[in-house]
Amino acid sequence: MFPTPSEALPLKPIPGSYGLPLFGAIKDRLDYFYNQGKDEFFSTRAKKYQSTVFKTNMPPGPFIAQNPKVIAVLDAISFPVLFDTSKIEKFDVLDGTYLPSLSFTGGHRVCAYLDPSEPNHTSLKSFFMSVLASKHNDFIPLFRTCLSQMFVDIDDEMGSKKTASFNDPNKWLGLQLAPLATLGFPKFLKHFEDLLIHTFPIPFFPVKSDYKKLYDAFYASSGSVLDKAESLGIDRDEACHNLWVGQAGEKLHSQLANEIRSVVKEEGGVSFQALEKMTLTKSVVYEALRIEPGVPFQYGKAKEDIVINSHDAAYEIKKGEMIFGYQPFATKDPKIFDHAEEFVGHRFVGEGENLLKYVYWSNGRETEDPTVGNKQCPGEGSSGALVQAIVGGSFPTI
Repeated sequence: MFPTPSEALPLKPIPGSYGLPLFGAIKDRLDYFYNQGKDEFFSTRAKKYQSTVFKTNMPPGPFIAQNPKVIAVLDAISFPVLFDTSKIEKFDVLDGTYLPSLSFTGGHRVCAYLDPSEPNHTSLKSFFMSVLASKHNDFIPLFRTCLSQMFVDIDDEMGSKKTASFNDPNKWLGLQLAPLATLGFPKFLKHFEDLLIHTFPIPFFPVKSDYKKLYDAFYASSGSVLDKAESLGIDRDEACHNLWVGQAGEKLHSQLANEIRSVVKEEGGVSFQALEKMTLTKSVVYEALRIEPGVPFQYGKAKEDIVINSHDAAYEIKKGEMIFGYQPFATKDPKIFDHAEEFVGHRFVGEGENLLKYVYWSNGRETEDPTVGNKQCPGEGSSGALVQAIVGGSFPTI
């Protein structure tokens, strides 16, 4: 039985269509990747159905995903249902309607694939949060040292080879996410590309040796951290696989430079305490994460019959139906944000802080904290701070 919807909103049937079995999913896949592209795929359907909540198919579809049917939620009001673990199940939905081979993660269902109701989720997330807390004071100095060395290495490699690579794990990740991407082939080859990476599961063996090297490096250098995992009842091998897997204008620039230089001078350097005082810098980082969140898609299955609200209506979702959220639309909701498509650096300064509850980049509201009972990124605080550190570290010597 469905709960009673809000009296202020009319209860409407969810618009949209899944099309004919098999063919409807393939058509939607071709539209998504080739005929329309991501943003147009969603915007044309929202316009057609006059709704930010509608039925559609999501890639990859046949024959990788058994069931590509989803209910899309594209506005800032309906989207947060995906964070409510009392209503939504997060069992194996990290990549959406399919699960890559567990060979890519050492045979383990790593924390990102687990629902908070699973005992291992509590153990692993507690482990992550414990490690992050224990390294709190080391983050900024270590990060700045590593970042400086990375740029030196890139510069040297560019000088000798004319090219540089600094993101080797992309190959490992790329094979897992290939069913959700394109290779950039010319359009006349779209059907060949679609058959190549969107139709059948991609095996692990092409990256097996590279994965082993990364795993061995993490295992060899993470002794004390893995000891901590064992004390929490987590197998060292599983902990190691989880560890490495988890791993706008001149005026604005002038204002940022003034704020950063002033705070750095006062605090004697870039630290967490200094970053906390940089209100404009924080706002710029939040705005960047609002405009282009690192993980644009969120999925979850309804645990029971539920009712969700958009701005204009309420909709019934049945138990077991997959809900899909496209975050770039939700965080650029024009009914929430003025000039929603524009980068406004000071958006979250002063009274603008009230809008932070509509910033969802960490798989949760920016105003909330990660816990063992939710799926919010355990590094939510440190990730934002490290981005601030990059911005903050760019100005003191300019």
